[in-house]
Amino acid sequence: MTASSVTNVEPMSARSSLLQGETMNLSFVRLHSTLEEWDEIFGGLPERTIFQAPEWLSFVAKVQQGEILLAALQSEGRILGYFAGVIVKRMGFKILGSPLPGWTTSYMGLNLIDNVSRRAAVQSLLRFAFDELGCIHLEIMDRNLTEKDVRELGLEHRFLCGFEVDLTQTEDRMFASMNSACRRAIRKAGKSGVTIHEADDKHFADDYYKQLQDVFKRQHLVPTYDIGRVRELIASVHGTGRLLLLRARDPQGRCIATGIFPAMNGTMYFWGGASWKASQGYRPNEALHWYAMKYWKARGMRCYDMGGGGEYKRKFGGCEIRVPWCQASKYPGIPFVRDLTRRLFSWRQSALALVRR
Repeated sequence: MTASSVTNVEPMSARSSLLQGETMNLSFVRLHSTLEEWDEIFGGLPERTIFQAPEWLSFVAKVQQGEILLAALQSEGRILGYFAGVIVKRMGFKILGSPLPGWTTSYMGLNLIDNVSRRAAVQSLLRFAFDELGCIHLEIMDRNLTEKDVRELGLEHRFLCGFEVDLTQTEDRMFASMNSACRRAIRKAGKSGVTIHEADDKHFADDYYKQLQDVFKRQHLVPTYDIGRVRELIASVHGTGRLLLLRARDPQGRCIATGIFPAMNGTMYFWGGASWKASQGYRPNEALHWYAMKYWKARGMRCYDMGGGGEYKRKFGGCEIRVPWCQASKYPGIPFVRDLTRRLFSWRQSALALVRR
């Protein structure tokens, strides 16, 4: 997730082809529930992800200085689903993210019941966001929204591309599914005396972030988020038992690599990993992933979603996935401003790289 890869496709009008009439009986209403009440509601939703959990929403709202939005989809007095996101203000305008790029957060979106049309629910969400909440822009990445849905909705979109590993296989089969170089790296780490340790101390964020800075420094860049985000993630989520923090130590006991792996409702994720360049010969990174896979498999997780792209993830034996990341704007000029902002951020990163050089 910290190094996600997004593939662009041909942009389309945000509100064209809205299939008039399909959403006449569907509407969203905002829930003024506490996070504790949301946890009770959320616990019974079969499609839920950790990124919709109260603790994760709290984490995002704090680091993005946003406002948590919880809403129910209803029709004729019946609740047919729920939506979770965070509203942020940029230059005085409201933007609804579920999630937004840069949040180091994956699938959010909708949780539907009774076989409700996801396409129709998204149409209702657009009206709710623009007309009732007063937002000017919305982005949503829903794991169950299909490419066909997105095309027929006429939404501008891109794809989050990544890999998923099947954890229902036996450990032997999982190991055999990795490529030979990955298997050799895991074996080498063990033979070299590398050990993996579960962490729960306050110094973990510092260890991880220093190594992350070293990773970016090799490319003459700086991390895209600060250490405060790592600390807030740990403070918000680790106490729930849904966040695995791992250290790899060399034979002398020095921390040479770190990894962060959240999990819930059958799926584990890769949030971030980092290591010292000088210790790459020990091959600690592959060992961290292998430990995390076995750890969460033993606790009932069935799938390892490795987040956004990165060709190095292919070696772990997963299958390729791509999930639509959709966006819609109330006014025509907003996508241009959004893209300009991204370019300015990219130019800033390039300038920092030149300064480093």
